[in-house]
Amino acid sequence: MTNLVKVCPVAELPVNLGVGALVKGQQVAVFKLKTGDIYAVGNFDPFSEANVISRGLVGDLQGHKVVASPIYKHHYNLATGECLEDESVKIPAYSVVVQDEYVYIVA
Repeated sequence: MTNLVKVCPVAELPVNLGVGALVKGQQVAVFKLKTGDIYAVGNFDPFSEANVISRGLVGDLQGHKVVASPIYKHHYNLATGECLEDESVKIPAYSVVVQDEYVYIVA
């Protein structure tokens, strides 16, 4: 059974910047792109072993919406969590639901 965890109002998410959220004990990085699309991935960067993904830069690389880790600059696909530089590495990617102008993470 899935649960929706309320994160914040959509209007409070900055555009093209990440925010951290605690979802069922896990740190999650939430991003709202210029297009209005909202993504959520794990905040833990496996290369630096730090919770820093929410501070990364978002962009488009090789046709994928990505976030670049602020420490070693690895790029993670926002939809899948896959690392573009090392396909054996992946961070969690969460489904996002918007209801009544609030962001929810499916956990």
